[in-house]
Amino acid sequence: MENLHLIVGLGNPGAEYAQTRHNAGFTLVEKLAARWKAIWTTERKFKSRVARAEHNGVRVLLCQAQTFMNLSGEAVGALVNFYQLPLTGLLVAVDDADLPLGEIRLRAGGGSGGHHGLESIEQHLGANDFARLRLGIGRADGAREITDYVLGRFDAGEAALMEKVLCRAANQAECWLEAGIEKAMNQFNGSVEKSNESNG
Repeated sequence: MENLHLIVGLGNPGAEYAQTRHNAGFTLVEKLAARWKAIWTTERKFKSRVARAEHNGVRVLLCQAQTFMNLSGEAVGALVNFYQLPLTGLLVAVDDADLPLGEIRLRAGGGSGGHHGLESIEQHLGANDFARLRLGIGRADGAREITDYVLGRFDAGEAALMEKVLCRAANQAECWLEAGIEKAMNQFNGSVEKSNESNG
């Protein structure tokens, strides 16, 4: 569909997962919906919560897959197929334990990095050349077994830093819509601590 973009935030549905580290993607698309005054609706055929918006003349679908993280591809695949969306119009926001808390990294494609949500999307789309915006959450003392950590919540200091991250990531998503991925990567990738940006 002409001039339509899809921004997907990955996470797990349900109150027990709200605001956990693993739901950083959910939180980002909620911030975008609030900015754009978009209303969320549950759309069962897409197994998703969807909010429709327009940003500077670009039509945008915001999505929170309701399948649980490891089956995110079922929802994303259904949306991409229904709207005949080119993969250049897809952006997936995801938490990343391999990036320090406070960093964001947008890429035009690449591997899943072991993230099961991205793996599921790649499997359902049969491709990995879609933009992914990684939101750093760090990991506890460099541990490899991180299930409890990613399903935990930020402490007060981390939450304040994450709010800056989400503002910067939301600005980056808007730049991606307006000016394309190269400019969005060059302007926003990196650490919020090294930036004086506070708008959002």
